[in-house]
Amino acid sequence: MLKTLAVMTSGGDSPGMNAAVRSVVRRAIHRDLTIYGIYDGYEGMVKGGDAIKPLQWNDVGGTLQKGGTFLGTARSESFRNPEGRRKAVLNLLQLGVEALIVVGGDGSLMGAHVLATEWEEHLEALKQDHPEAPWASSLPLLKVIGLPGSIDNDLHGTDMSIGADTALNHIVRALDNLSSTAASHQRTFVVETMGRHCGFLALSSTLAGGASWVLVPEEELELRWHQKMVHSIEKAREIGRPHHMVIVAEGARHPDGLIIGSDDVKRILTERLKLDVRTTVLGHVQRGGSPTAFDRIMATRLGFAAVDTLLDDPETEHRHMLGLVKNRVVSTPLVEVVEKSQAVRVEVENGNYARAQELRGGSFIRTLELVKTLTRIAPAQEIVQDGAVAILTGGADSPGMNTAVSVAARCLLNQGTPVYGVRDGFAGLIEGRFNELHWDELVNWVNRPGSEIGTARVDFQDKDFGEIAATIARHNIRGLIAIGGWGTYRKVAQLASRRDEFEAFNIPMILLPATIDNNLPCTQFTIGVDTALNNIVEATDKIRHTAGATRRAFIVEVMGRRCGFLALMSALATGAEKAFLPEKGISLAELNEDVTILKKSFESGKRMVIFMRNEYSSQRYTTDFIQRLLEEESKGLFEVRTAILGHVQRGGLPSAFDRILASRLGANAALHMLEAIESESDEVCVLGLREKGIEKVPIEEALKEMDGKNARPRDQWFLQLLEAADALANPPQSP
Repeated sequence: MLKTLAVMTSGGDSPGMNAAVRSVVRRAIHRDLTIYGIYDGYEGMVKGGDAIKPLQWNDVGGTLQKGGTFLGTARSESFRNPEGRRKAVLNLLQLGVEALIVVGGDGSLMGAHVLATEWEEHLEALKQDHPEAPWASSLPLLKVIGLPGSIDNDLHGTDMSIGADTALNHIVRALDNLSSTAASHQRTFVVETMGRHCGFLALSSTLAGGASWVLVPEEELELRWHQKMVHSIEKAREIGRPHHMVIVAEGARHPDGLIIGSDDVKRILTERLKLDVRTTVLGHVQRGGSPTAFDRIMATRLGFAAVDTLLDDPETEHRHMLGLVKNRVVSTPLVEVVEKSQAVRVEVENGNYARAQELRGGSFIRTLELVKTLTRIAPAQEIVQDGAVAILTGGADSPGMNTAVSVAARCLLNQGTPVYGVRDGFAGLIEGRFNELHWDELVNWVNRPGSEIGTARVDFQDKDFGEIAATIARHNIRGLIAIGGWGTYRKVAQLASRRDEFEAFNIPMILLPATIDNNLPCTQFTIGVDTALNNIVEATDKIRHTAGATRRAFIVEVMGRRCGFLALMSALATGAEKAFLPEKGISLAELNEDVTILKKSFESGKRMVIFMRNEYSSQRYTTDFIQRLLEEESKGLFEVRTAILGHVQRGGLPSAFDRILASRLGANAALHMLEAIESESDEVCVLGLREKGIEKVPIEEALKEMDGKNARPRDQWFLQLLEAADALANPPQSP
């Protein structure tokens, strides 16, 4: 039975590594393991002594929101040779370490694989040198679990690596900031991103940031690619777009294989177009700073799963990496991860770009094709006035709605289909407030908050259906794309239910999930929820900064209606001690227990405790009630404060995750709409991000998945993380 475990971070640091280490340490303690931290990566493993220390519960407290890695990371020349690795093995044996969890990139995981592969060989040699050592007779085999830690997102076996989302958000925020100064001075900016041999950051930031051109390592360029780029930007300037962004991945190459630098692109644009071109090399700012909510939660899930995997499957000779694939923790052999990750680099070096893209996966190829469509100067086809598609945003606004509208509309326009934007949602549909959408205006909508075409809540009256039918017929609407929350879903279902009365309703209707509540069927994530989660995390981090002032308990109230997603996930991402969820409710007995635990916590030296409370977690045990109860029972031992975040959760520029999700859903909606119009289908369906990717589900099936009384899905995947949230926030009680 496994008793002793070590954890380390290696390679380039990435935001979220601390969250992974914290999760490993606290889960190990909960499961009665001795846990060691190895400082400075493989160099510390070889050095031994003070570089390998036992870690306790409080040693990882306060690390969740910090960037980098408190364990440190360093290159190790000594570990590259067998003698150095033998020293590392001896150091681990002397401490009784039976398993190792490594957070890092392909080089770090390769080191872990080599160490595990050579373990028996080193054991035999060390046994001869130390025949009397306690470990000499047992000859334990080392189990190794790798966790993907790299901002480059270049590892096989995971959709995202720890740190990539944070880096992507840094780039997107930089593009947002640069676009305002570029517009002011009518400048063109060339922005160089990191990524080594992987174009993920450059490609994704182009999609999320609305850049005009992108160069990535995996794409084969034409011999005169620079002329094509110059012509594109020149034409854009002629039609009234004076400022542009060109994204260059650091590993992008000329057709002859030579690296393309940002200065090369600047020189080409300056000489050919006589433009005022500036370069911005973002450099290591991309890997710095506090990790996003996504990176914290992903790292926490993987670290938690790593410990459980080692303990719950003891018979397996573990040499695997755990990654997140389609939102599920998946195990892949280390040797496969390393070989396939490095194979992309080899294919790029050899000029086999099609094979390199194939190894990156279908999602990378589809994103590349979508970027090519969206960076066009004008639609590929002339508009054909043979019926239009209407797009509306309904209910409460959600960050990313504009992105979805922009991408869906441009994909339709690119195929020659005219598009109308319906002003103020269903109210505009009733009153016939339609605006024709044009390519040029839509280009600038990608990063805007809220909804440019407006949203409004409205309840249908019986007379409204006839007016809507007349409006649809008058504008020759052949399809409807509706973007919104549960209210929007129900209204589209109402329209579909009246088809026998109104012929105009016999058109295809496609729903896209957009709400910060994440309470819709047939999707794991809705457009806007990631931005809301980041807003909550940023606010809660600031609250934690006041921890030194006095002993305080904070009750942070978040939105979500009757879905506890925001409360639970923000508790995971901030290290909150508790989350009150509508799915569980609140009882007086539970509150009494909370009071007892709070007293013990503050008496033992704790300075701050945070409870996350969903706005509808209880009708009577409100935030104000809980505050007054805790204050009364504290007897002066601690103060109690509340923070009701309100609409700040839905404000601000959409995150990179929300922009990319909205782009993918919008592009899929356009594709399905075009297919439906061509086949004369009148399907009514919803699109969502599920285990197999973006899926289309008939509205009837989607409605069956909902708990109508509580307006949330019957099966909510995030509730499986309840155990992790509780275990990582609260130390095990002494017997």
